[in-house]
Amino acid sequence: MASKKGVRLIITLECTECRSNENKRSNGVSRYTTSKNRRNTTGRLELKKFCTHCNKHTVHKEIK
Repeated sequence: MASKKGVRLIITLECTECRSNENKRSNGVSRYTTSKNRRNTTGRLELKKFCTHCNKHTVHKEIK
C-alpha cells in the first residue's frame, strides 16, 4: 500500500549571518522549524526571524 503524501512539508530555517560569519560571539546557528505548502511555494523560503546568537532580526533561509 502506498501512503499518500501530504501537501504541507516541515522545513528548517537557518540564519544566514551565523552561517557565514566566522567571528561571531557564540558558536551555534539559529534554526527554526515551520511548514510550507508544497504547491503554492515551490522555491526556497526566506523569512526575517530573531536570531538569538546575533541578537537581532536576520534573514533565515530554508535548508534541506
